[in-house]
Amino acid sequence: MSRLRLASWLAACLSLLPACAWAAPVSIVAAENFYGDIAQQIGGSDVTVTSILQSPDQDPHLFEAAPSTARDIAAARIIVQSGIGYDDWMAKLAQASNGGAARLLVVAPLAARKDGDNPHIWYDPKTMLAYAAVLTEKLAAADPAHAADFRARLAGFQASMHPVLEKIAALRAQYSGTPVTATEPVSGYLTDAVGLRNRNAAFQVAVMNDTEPSASDLAAFEQSLKTRAVKLLVYNSQATDQLADRMRTLARQSGVPVLPVTETEPKGMTYQAWMLDVLNKLQQALAQ
Repeated sequence: MSRLRLASWLAACLSLLPACAWAAPVSIVAAENFYGDIAQQIGGSDVTVTSILQSPDQDPHLFEAAPSTARDIAAARIIVQSGIGYDDWMAKLAQASNGGAARLLVVAPLAARKDGDNPHIWYDPKTMLAYAAVLTEKLAAADPAHAADFRARLAGFQASMHPVLEKIAALRAQYSGTPVTATEPVSGYLTDAVGLRNRNAAFQVAVMNDTEPSASDLAAFEQSLKTRAVKLLVYNSQATDQLADRMRTLARQSGVPVLPVTETEPKGMTYQAWMLDVLNKLQQALAQ
Protein backbone atom coordinates (compact mmCIF):
# COMPACT_ATOMS: atom_id res chain seq x y z
CA MET A 1 0.00 0.00 0.00
CA SER A 2 1.42 3.41 -0.97
CA ARG A 3 1.93 6.06 1.66
CA LEU A 4 -0.80 8.17 0.07
CA ARG A 5 -3.30 5.29 0.12
CA LEU A 6 -2.26 4.39 3.68
CA ALA A 7 -2.79 7.99 4.80
CA SER A 8 -6.22 8.06 3.15
CA TRP A 9 -7.18 4.76 4.78
CA LEU A 10 -6.10 5.98 8.22
CA ALA A 11 -8.02 9.22 7.75
CA ALA A 12 -11.15 7.29 6.81
CA CYS A 13 -10.80 5.05 9.88
CA LEU A 14 -10.28 8.00 12.19
CA SER A 15 -13.34 9.73 10.75
CA LEU A 16 -15.43 6.76 11.85
CA LEU A 17 -14.34 6.94 15.49
CA PRO A 18 -16.99 9.50 16.56
CA ALA A 19 -19.69 7.37 14.96
CA CYS A 20 -18.38 4.35 16.84
CA ALA A 21 -18.42 6.34 20.04
CA TRP A 22 -22.03 7.38 19.44
CA ALA A 23 -22.98 3.76 18.72
CA ALA A 24 -21.65 2.52 22.05
CA PRO A 25 -24.54 1.90 24.48
CA VAL A 26 -24.75 4.29 27.43
CA SER A 27 -23.72 2.44 30.58
CA ILE A 28 -26.00 2.94 33.59
CA VAL A 29 -25.52 1.65 37.12
CA ALA A 30 -28.58 1.87 39.41
CA ALA A 31 -28.44 1.27 43.14
CA GLU A 32 -31.80 -0.56 43.07
CA ASN A 33 -33.41 -2.70 40.42
CA PHE A 34 -36.62 -0.66 40.02
CA TYR A 35 -34.53 2.29 38.84
CA GLY A 36 -32.54 -0.04 36.62
CA ASP A 37 -35.72 -1.54 35.19
CA ILE A 38 -37.09 1.84 34.15
CA ALA A 39 -33.70 2.81 32.75
CA GLN A 40 -33.77 -0.32 30.59
CA GLN A 41 -37.32 0.36 29.44
CA ILE A 42 -36.37 3.86 28.30
CA GLY A 43 -32.88 3.04 27.03
CA GLY A 44 -33.71 -0.17 25.19
CA SER A 45 -30.79 -1.57 23.22
CA ASP A 46 -29.05 1.81 23.40
CA VAL A 47 -28.05 1.30 27.06
CA THR A 48 -26.48 -1.29 29.29
CA VAL A 49 -27.89 -1.40 32.81
CA THR A 50 -26.46 -2.86 36.00
CA SER A 51 -28.67 -2.94 39.11
CA ILE A 52 -26.85 -3.51 42.37
CA LEU A 53 -29.72 -4.40 44.73
CA GLN A 54 -31.97 -6.77 42.84
CA SER A 55 -32.96 -9.71 45.02
CA PRO A 56 -36.25 -9.53 46.97
CA ASP A 57 -34.73 -12.11 49.33
CA GLN A 58 -31.87 -9.77 50.28
CA ASP A 59 -32.22 -7.31 53.16
CA PRO A 60 -31.11 -4.02 51.55
CA HIS A 61 -30.12 -2.63 54.95
CA LEU A 62 -27.43 -5.30 55.27
CA PHE A 63 -25.85 -4.63 51.87
CA GLU A 64 -22.08 -4.32 51.63
CA ALA A 65 -20.52 -3.21 48.37
CA ALA A 66 -18.09 -5.58 46.66
CA PRO A 67 -15.03 -4.44 44.65
CA SER A 68 -16.92 -5.27 41.46
CA THR A 69 -19.58 -2.72 42.44
CA ALA A 70 -16.99 0.04 42.63
CA ARG A 71 -15.62 -0.97 39.22
CA ASP A 72 -19.09 -0.89 37.66
CA ILE A 73 -19.75 2.56 39.10
CA ALA A 74 -16.39 3.89 37.92
CA ALA A 75 -17.16 2.77 34.36
CA ALA A 76 -20.77 4.05 34.26
CA ARG A 77 -21.81 7.16 32.36
CA ILE A 78 -24.95 7.56 34.49
CA ILE A 79 -25.21 6.52 38.16
CA VAL A 80 -28.64 6.36 39.84
CA GLN A 81 -29.11 6.68 43.58
CA SER A 82 -32.40 6.84 45.51
CA GLY A 83 -31.12 9.18 48.22
CA ILE A 84 -32.25 10.58 51.61
CA GLY A 85 -30.36 7.97 53.59
CA TYR A 86 -31.53 4.80 51.89
CA ASP A 87 -28.39 4.07 49.85
CA ASP A 88 -25.69 6.47 51.03
CA TRP A 89 -23.07 3.90 50.05
CA MET A 90 -23.86 4.67 46.40
CA ALA A 91 -22.93 8.34 46.72
CA LYS A 92 -19.71 7.44 48.52
CA LEU A 93 -18.68 5.01 45.79
CA ALA A 94 -19.59 7.53 43.08
CA GLN A 95 -17.59 10.29 44.72
CA ALA A 96 -14.61 7.95 45.08
CA SER A 97 -14.55 7.34 41.32
CA ASN A 98 -13.17 9.83 38.83
CA GLY A 99 -15.88 12.41 38.14
CA GLY A 100 -18.53 10.17 39.68
CA ALA A 101 -20.36 12.99 41.45
CA ALA A 102 -21.09 14.67 38.11
CA ARG A 103 -22.55 11.44 36.74
CA LEU A 104 -24.80 10.86 39.76
CA LEU A 105 -28.59 11.15 39.39
CA VAL A 106 -30.26 11.29 42.83
CA VAL A 107 -34.00 10.60 42.63
CA ALA A 108 -35.28 11.99 45.96
CA PRO A 109 -34.85 15.71 45.10
CA LEU A 110 -36.85 15.19 41.91
CA ALA A 111 -39.90 14.61 44.14
CA ALA A 112 -38.91 17.29 46.69
CA ARG A 113 -38.11 14.59 49.24
CA LYS A 114 -35.56 15.44 51.91
CA ASP A 115 -33.70 13.85 54.80
CA GLY A 116 -36.15 12.68 57.44
CA ASP A 117 -38.87 11.79 54.92
CA ASN A 118 -39.89 8.20 54.31
CA PRO A 119 -37.00 6.98 52.09
CA HIS A 120 -39.08 4.39 50.17
CA ILE A 121 -39.88 6.94 47.49
CA TRP A 122 -40.25 4.44 44.64
CA TYR A 123 -43.64 3.43 46.06
CA ASP A 124 -44.86 6.79 44.78
CA PRO A 125 -45.57 6.32 41.04
CA LYS A 126 -45.37 10.08 40.45
CA THR A 127 -41.80 10.05 41.74
CA MET A 128 -40.92 7.34 39.25
CA LEU A 129 -42.52 9.29 36.41
CA ALA A 130 -40.38 12.29 37.35
CA TYR A 131 -37.28 10.09 37.47
CA ALA A 132 -38.07 8.63 34.05
CA ALA A 133 -38.40 12.09 32.50
CA VAL A 134 -35.11 13.38 33.93
CA LEU A 135 -33.27 10.18 33.02
CA THR A 136 -34.55 10.47 29.44
CA GLU A 137 -33.01 13.92 29.06
CA LYS A 138 -29.72 12.72 30.55
CA LEU A 139 -29.67 9.89 28.03
CA ALA A 140 -30.49 12.29 25.20
CA ALA A 141 -27.55 14.46 26.24
CA ALA A 142 -25.23 11.46 26.51
CA ASP A 143 -26.33 10.02 23.15
CA PRO A 144 -27.98 12.68 20.95
CA ALA A 145 -28.18 10.29 17.99
CA HIS A 146 -30.81 8.26 19.87
CA ALA A 147 -32.57 11.14 21.63
CA ALA A 148 -35.79 10.62 19.65
CA ASP A 149 -35.77 6.91 20.56
CA PHE A 150 -35.34 7.67 24.25
CA ARG A 151 -38.20 10.16 24.20
CA ALA A 152 -40.45 7.76 22.31
CA ARG A 153 -39.78 5.05 24.90
CA LEU A 154 -40.48 7.55 27.68
CA ALA A 155 -43.89 8.22 26.13
CA GLY A 156 -44.51 4.48 26.07
CA PHE A 157 -43.53 4.16 29.72
CA GLN A 158 -45.78 7.05 30.69
CA ALA A 159 -48.71 5.43 28.86
CA SER A 160 -48.04 2.10 30.58
CA MET A 161 -48.35 3.84 33.97
CA HIS A 162 -51.94 4.90 33.31
CA PRO A 163 -53.44 1.65 34.67
CA VAL A 164 -51.48 2.13 37.90
CA LEU A 165 -52.72 5.68 38.35
CA GLU A 166 -56.27 4.68 37.45
CA LYS A 167 -56.17 1.85 39.99
CA ILE A 168 -55.00 4.25 42.69
CA ALA A 169 -57.86 6.62 41.88
CA ALA A 170 -60.42 3.79 41.96
CA LEU A 171 -59.20 2.51 45.33
CA ARG A 172 -59.11 6.02 46.73
CA ALA A 173 -62.74 6.52 45.76
CA GLN A 174 -63.69 3.31 47.57
CA TYR A 175 -61.37 3.14 50.58
CA SER A 176 -60.17 6.66 51.40
CA GLY A 177 -60.04 7.15 55.17
CA THR A 178 -59.77 3.44 55.99
CA PRO A 179 -57.42 2.94 58.98
CA VAL A 180 -54.44 0.65 58.35
CA THR A 181 -51.05 0.03 59.90
CA ALA A 182 -47.66 -1.42 58.95
CA THR A 183 -44.54 -2.89 60.52
CA GLU A 184 -42.50 -0.38 58.45
CA PRO A 185 -43.54 2.47 56.14
CA VAL A 186 -42.27 0.64 53.04
CA SER A 187 -45.37 1.17 50.91
CA GLY A 188 -46.41 4.33 52.75
CA TYR A 189 -46.44 6.58 49.69
CA LEU A 190 -48.69 4.15 47.84
CA THR A 191 -51.18 3.73 50.70
CA ASP A 192 -51.15 7.51 51.17
CA ALA A 193 -52.00 7.93 47.49
CA VAL A 194 -54.95 5.58 47.99
CA GLY A 195 -56.05 7.76 50.90
CA LEU A 196 -55.66 5.16 53.63
CA ARG A 197 -55.23 6.48 57.17
CA ASN A 198 -51.96 5.24 58.65
CA ARG A 199 -51.85 4.31 62.32
CA ASN A 200 -48.82 3.69 64.59
CA ALA A 201 -46.38 5.80 62.57
CA ALA A 202 -43.90 6.16 65.46
CA PHE A 203 -43.65 2.37 65.79
CA GLN A 204 -43.00 2.00 62.07
CA VAL A 205 -40.24 4.60 62.02
CA ALA A 206 -38.55 2.95 65.01
CA VAL A 207 -38.54 -0.45 63.33
CA MET A 208 -37.31 1.06 60.04
CA ASN A 209 -34.43 2.76 61.86
CA ASP A 210 -33.60 -0.42 63.79
CA THR A 211 -34.41 1.17 67.14
CA GLU A 212 -36.67 -0.03 69.94
CA PRO A 213 -40.24 1.34 69.86
CA SER A 214 -41.42 2.89 73.10
CA ALA A 215 -43.58 0.81 75.42
CA SER A 216 -46.57 3.05 74.71
CA ASP A 217 -46.10 2.78 70.93
CA LEU A 218 -45.85 -1.00 71.19
CA ALA A 219 -48.97 -1.20 73.35
CA ALA A 220 -50.93 1.04 70.96
CA PHE A 221 -49.87 -1.09 67.99
CA GLU A 222 -50.95 -4.32 69.67
CA GLN A 223 -54.23 -2.78 70.78
CA SER A 224 -55.06 -1.62 67.25
CA LEU A 225 -54.64 -5.20 66.04
CA LYS A 226 -56.42 -6.93 68.92
CA THR A 227 -59.47 -4.68 68.63
CA ARG A 228 -59.34 -4.65 64.83
CA ALA A 229 -59.24 -0.86 64.88
CA VAL A 230 -57.19 -1.20 61.71
CA LYS A 231 -58.39 -3.05 58.62
CA LEU A 232 -54.99 -4.14 57.31
CA LEU A 233 -51.40 -4.79 58.38
CA VAL A 234 -48.73 -4.14 55.75
CA TYR A 235 -45.70 -6.31 56.45
CA ASN A 236 -42.16 -5.89 55.09
CA SER A 237 -41.30 -9.45 54.09
CA GLN A 238 -37.81 -8.50 52.94
CA ALA A 239 -36.40 -7.08 56.17
CA THR A 240 -38.00 -8.82 59.14
CA ASP A 241 -37.20 -8.99 62.84
CA GLN A 242 -38.77 -10.64 65.87
CA LEU A 243 -40.96 -7.66 66.70
CA ALA A 244 -42.35 -7.37 63.17
CA ASP A 245 -42.99 -11.12 63.10
CA ARG A 246 -44.79 -10.80 66.42
CA MET A 247 -47.12 -8.14 65.00
CA ARG A 248 -47.81 -10.24 61.92
CA THR A 249 -48.73 -13.22 64.10
CA LEU A 250 -50.98 -11.07 66.29
CA ALA A 251 -52.73 -9.65 63.23
CA ARG A 252 -53.52 -13.11 61.91
CA GLN A 253 -54.76 -14.25 65.30
CA SER A 254 -57.01 -11.19 65.46
CA GLY A 255 -58.37 -11.66 61.96
CA VAL A 256 -56.68 -8.58 60.49
CA PRO A 257 -55.57 -9.19 56.87
CA VAL A 258 -51.81 -9.08 56.28
CA LEU A 259 -50.30 -7.71 53.07
CA PRO A 260 -46.62 -8.64 52.54
CA VAL A 261 -44.57 -6.18 50.48
CA THR A 262 -40.94 -6.04 49.41
CA GLU A 263 -38.48 -3.18 49.09
CA THR A 264 -36.96 -4.59 45.90
CA GLU A 265 -38.81 -5.19 42.63
CA PRO A 266 -39.66 -8.92 42.32
CA LYS A 267 -37.89 -10.90 39.62
CA GLY A 268 -39.72 -11.20 36.32
CA MET A 269 -41.79 -8.06 36.86
CA THR A 270 -41.61 -4.55 35.48
CA TYR A 271 -42.12 -1.63 37.84
CA GLN A 272 -45.62 -1.11 36.42
CA ALA A 273 -46.60 -4.77 36.94
CA TRP A 274 -45.17 -4.70 40.46
CA MET A 275 -47.20 -1.68 41.53
CA LEU A 276 -50.37 -3.09 39.97
CA ASP A 277 -49.78 -6.38 41.78
CA VAL A 278 -49.43 -4.60 45.13
CA LEU A 279 -52.56 -2.53 44.45
CA ASN A 280 -54.59 -5.60 43.46
CA LYS A 281 -53.52 -7.43 46.61
CA LEU A 282 -54.28 -4.32 48.64
CA GLN A 283 -57.78 -4.28 47.19
CA GLN A 284 -58.29 -7.97 47.98
CA ALA A 285 -57.12 -7.47 51.58
CA LEU A 286 -59.33 -4.43 52.15
CA ALA A 287 -62.32 -6.24 50.68
CA GLN A 288 -62.11 -8.76 53.51
